[in-house]
Amino acid sequence: MRILGIDPGTAIIGYGIIESGHDYKHVAHGCIFTEKDLSQAERLVKVYDGLVKVIKEYRPDHVAVEDLFFSKNVKTAISVGQARGVILLAAAKAGLEVKSYTPTQVKQGVTAYGRSDKKDVQNMTARLLNLGEVPKPDDAADALAIAITHANFLSNNILLQLER
Repeated sequence: MRILGIDPGTAIIGYGIIESGHDYKHVAHGCIFTEKDLSQAERLVKVYDGLVKVIKEYRPDHVAVEDLFFSKNVKTAISVGQARGVILLAAAKAGLEVKSYTPTQVKQGVTAYGRSDKKDVQNMTARLLNLGEVPKPDDAADALAIAITHANFLSNNILLQLER
């Protein structure tokens, strides 16, 4: 099964695609970038168009996105929330359900410890995907971690169903 993980943002939206079965296989990762000098509406169009392109190219079966964390900067939180809404729209228009994970759930899902630091999560992501180094930029590495978290969630749900 193919999973698209997304790390939402306004300037940089990270994405990571993995195949999940008995183990994890890295398919692709990257970022959608928007320029500061664009209006918010123009940036959201770039996010939407970029994500539609990624979905068409890689044809994921599942989409997972990181939940927003509360920020002291309300303007940034609103901007990222708008980008996240566009991400949800692009996935829904492609007929894909979206599962959301908090940053703590992603840390738990990758390292089995909800208070891991960012470097530990990135190193474990690289290890689980048999990559020689941590994917760059950080937003793409985070997106791959989100995809791994969703793969673990799906595996655990299957195991729970089998136990019933």
